[in-house]
Amino acid sequence: MLEKQRTISKSAKLSGIGLHTGNISHMTFKPAPENYGIKFKRIDLENSPEIPADIDHVTDISRGTTLAMNGVEVHTVEHVLASIMGCEIDNIIVELDTNETPIMDGSAIDYVSTLISAGIEEQEALRDYLIIEDTVHYHSDKENVDIVALPLKDDFRITLMIDYNNPALGVQHSGLFNLQKEFSSEFAPARTFCFLNEVEMLKEQGLIKGGDINNSIVIVDRDFTEESFEELKKKLELNDDVVLGHGILNDIKLRFKNEPARHKVLDLIGDLALIGAPMKGQILASRPGHKSNVEFTKMLRKLYLQKKLVKKFQLMKTNNIVFDIEAILKIMPHRYPFLLIDRIIEVELDRKIIGLKNVTINEPFFQGHFPGKPIMPGVLIIESMVQCGSILLINALENPESKIAFFATIDKVRFRKPVVPGDQLVIEMEMVSFRRNICKLTGKAYKGYIGGELVCEGEFTAAVVDK
Repeated sequence: MLEKQRTISKSAKLSGIGLHTGNISHMTFKPAPENYGIKFKRIDLENSPEIPADIDHVTDISRGTTLAMNGVEVHTVEHVLASIMGCEIDNIIVELDTNETPIMDGSAIDYVSTLISAGIEEQEALRDYLIIEDTVHYHSDKENVDIVALPLKDDFRITLMIDYNNPALGVQHSGLFNLQKEFSSEFAPARTFCFLNEVEMLKEQGLIKGGDINNSIVIVDRDFTEESFEELKKKLELNDDVVLGHGILNDIKLRFKNEPARHKVLDLIGDLALIGAPMKGQILASRPGHKSNVEFTKMLRKLYLQKKLVKKFQLMKTNNIVFDIEAILKIMPHRYPFLLIDRIIEVELDRKIIGLKNVTINEPFFQGHFPGKPIMPGVLIIESMVQCGSILLINALENPESKIAFFATIDKVRFRKPVVPGDQLVIEMEMVSFRRNICKLTGKAYKGYIGGELVCEGEFTAAVVDK
């Protein structure tokens, strides 16, 4: 797999109509610097706002994938993203003069051709892969969907199955085993597809204003009489020469026998681009769709950010330590004698953190706090807990170096056991909510191990502000 980041050598343009909005869309791919990522830029709006292409900016998946930030939207981005990922481009600006990418012929081949014509340029910075080390599994009973990521040393593969219980479509399988060799020829030409009843529903909702039989494979999923089909053509504003076909509207010839399954691979690659990094691993997907793809990508994005956080402060996890004291000193603004957390042994980004505080007789507070019978002050137990929580919530943000957390409320605190020299506090803090820079956490401190003697518990609210 590639070692260094890539961008395009020069700008390249293409134009077309937006699938759902019907807007004429002029799109320009432009080179971008190292570590820039993929961003969509709305040049039709004041100050040309940019939207990063990551899962945190996905706002709608009802039909395709919509990205938005500060009220600015870009619709139907998945085919563009799939093309960028398929060409293994890391840094690129996608300029648009409207709110939707052009649908072209419903596939990604025009995007890929445009990117290849622009030339691919290697950059000096190394690629930052998400490496799958343990199985990640998404399951939905309601949608009957399973998507699994498995470890695969230094490679990327997708195996996929679809089953719509439709005679014209049947059960289909597809697999991508070499991105460089297969994507542009075997998957980029695969067109989007939908069922005829979906077309009726979308038309009634005021969508697919730019859709026609030339940019989508329409699968006939019910029986028609000649009269009812003529009524449907009027309703959908189809040309008089459009025929019902044998399973596919107008008998459009498939480019591949399993073209719908190949297009689902294309969509999945586009949605996986929202991780924000290329991946080393194997994906197995059963009956995926944009909704399930996005939920699965959220899991992978969280895993990627967690691994990135650990990598930032420590080269590897050793001896069951995620952050040692040197890493904590890089994260926390506190210093002796007010730094009251020694190690972090587990982090689940945006969810929970487990830290250790070793209590020794050398702590300065023991000189004056019950010196005849040393007991750690309860307020300092609380301080250890909130410092542990701070490491969790600060690193849940972009640019954590510029932020600091101030705890605003402490509620329902209970002290259960005294803490004395020689004890080790094991602190577990869980994030309940994080909205508008206000975070709520619950925490417990134990002696020796999680589930051991409970020392203290409470609920906490913190405000995250700029330094």
